[in-house]
Amino acid sequence: MSSLDQVPADFLFALGTLRQARCRSELHLDEIPAPSRLAPFAVALGAEVIGPGGANGAIHGPAAAALAPASGGDDVELATGRFILLHDPDGSDVWDGEFRIVTYIRAQLEPEMGNDEMLGSVAWTWLVEALEDHGAPYRSAGGTATRVLSESFGTLADRPDSIEIELRASWTPATPDITSHLEAWSDMVCIFAGLPPLPEGVTALPRRPR
Repeated sequence: MSSLDQVPADFLFALGTLRQARCRSELHLDEIPAPSRLAPFAVALGAEVIGPGGANGAIHGPAAAALAPASGGDDVELATGRFILLHDPDGSDVWDGEFRIVTYIRAQLEPEMGNDEMLGSVAWTWLVEALEDHGAPYRSAGGTATRVLSESFGTLADRPDSIEIELRASWTPATPDITSHLEAWSDMVCIFAGLPPLPEGVTALPRRPR
């Protein structure tokens, strides 16, 4: 009996739906090692959005496309994230189901945005709206948004202060079909990176392998 024969049919089905997800072309998505202690079966994906950088640091918001070419500099990481799908065939009372999605997104922000006291609730709203916009049924969602201020001193005092937003969240998908959940999350990473939303009615093409 092969190791594949020991994988539950529901988890194999869920893996197949992940491959059907149509993510935005700006998102670089790759499989990464999955945690082994959270569930009997797991798969993990890592994502990053790379864009032009400049002397003023990260450019966030819909104006990024217009301002970035004039700023110059090397490409920088605008946002990064992890998407982990967990599966326990015996179910979990904590999850309220047999599957659980665990995510992490981080992005550097402009100081004006980072100082917004409503930033955490806005980040959570982005997640909820993304799931709703993609018609991804879920329950038992929870998460934490954190602002991280980095200040430099001494020989590094010339470095500008930076502010990052981190969102850690998890939820239970209502079905083993995870396609819409991955698409919603990938949109979230792009939103954190400051990319403008796709026009209504326009579907992102599947990205080409790097």
